[in-house]
Amino acid sequence: MGLSEQLEKINNKTFTIGVIGLGYVGLPLMWTFHKKDMPVLGFDVDKKKVDCIKSGTPYIKHLGEEMMGILSKSDKCDATTNFSRMPEADALLMCVPTPLNHHREPDMTFVEKTTRTVAEHLREGQLVILESTTYPGTTEDLIIPILEEKSGLKSGEDFYVAYSPEREDPGNPDFNTSKIPKVVGGHGNEALMLACALYDTAIVQTVPVSNTKTAEAVKLTENIFRSVNIAMVNELKVIYAAMGIDVHEVLDAAGTKPFGFMKFTPGPGLGGHCIPIDPFYLTWKAREVEQPTRFIELAGEINTNMPRYVVQRTLEALNYHKKSLNGSKVLLIGLAYKPNVDDDRESPTYKLMELYEDMGAEVSYYDSYVPEIKPSREYAQYAGRTSVEWDEKTISQFDAVVISTNHDNINYRELAKWSPCIVDTRNAMKEVGSKDGQVFKA
Repeated sequence: MGLSEQLEKINNKTFTIGVIGLGYVGLPLMWTFHKKDMPVLGFDVDKKKVDCIKSGTPYIKHLGEEMMGILSKSDKCDATTNFSRMPEADALLMCVPTPLNHHREPDMTFVEKTTRTVAEHLREGQLVILESTTYPGTTEDLIIPILEEKSGLKSGEDFYVAYSPEREDPGNPDFNTSKIPKVVGGHGNEALMLACALYDTAIVQTVPVSNTKTAEAVKLTENIFRSVNIAMVNELKVIYAAMGIDVHEVLDAAGTKPFGFMKFTPGPGLGGHCIPIDPFYLTWKAREVEQPTRFIELAGEINTNMPRYVVQRTLEALNYHKKSLNGSKVLLIGLAYKPNVDDDRESPTYKLMELYEDMGAEVSYYDSYVPEIKPSREYAQYAGRTSVEWDEKTISQFDAVVISTNHDNINYRELAKWSPCIVDTRNAMKEVGSKDGQVFKA
């Protein structure tokens, strides 16, 4: 099937979009295309996710029941664990994890395995797009060689390849998938044209760039920018605290400047699948061309050390109350990495748990968005642990309460009544009256 035929199918809304990986990126992407009346077919190795889509059961809280109910009843939406159905799709969009290994190097296991599966079922005329964040050169040096070798087809002649990085911000009410401009880089002009035509059906704006390497670099640059600026305000937080200055008051005042300043907010460390991970994809790749990445690595060092600063402030808070961390009961509020979502990927709360327990504390957590901890590679020891209840009898038994994530549904006034020792990493207690020595900012 040639380019003109594929473009005609897009215009006629008969172009089937296959989405591989139905998580925080893939599921909203399916929904975005479906809303524009495009046929969608989801693939995932997790049968539970597939069953949830078929039954209309939400498995990502902020996406809601209405969306899942519509997808489950639509004759233009299907989901499967059967990857042999890939030829049914005209485009295959890969939305799979790209984590780091223990040496802070890219772990491309999911991308490679998915690409090999795609190659086994690749047919002529298909468009393959990687959406996972990765290092510059992944599409040309890894994806295309695997697809060509295993299928016997040639990119740009028999099938099309593009790269378009996801830009999801889970739980953001102002910017869902359809409202965030889409950067697109193609392997050749025809691939770029086809990918842009596809995204144009559902996304507010497509931003074509010259090649896939450039598109891969765009996503890394966005998140490196955030990582470096967050590291800066985290460092300022520690410096200003030593001077008796409230960093949040400083940032609020600085943020009134209408030009030349962009406000970032400090916290207990970095979380989510982007900012703690993506910068190190570039530091790894930069070593190939013998270029230093001093800013990126320094930012990573500062942000990685923030949980230890929170623990130090907790020691000081407990000491004020004539208590030791060893043997104390500590409650962490917020397991999700950001407010008002159930996404706990790379959450700094897990590192805080580990540090407190290493120092002899008895640690619990409260988070209505994450009522039970799911298994993970890095913190498998916490799988199955559940959130405590939110009531005075439960909360008041803890020697220290640490606010790690400031969900809106937490009653901070009740917390001020129930807990004599609060370590606030998010400035959540700002509007709540507190007694002397009760709230310690961290």
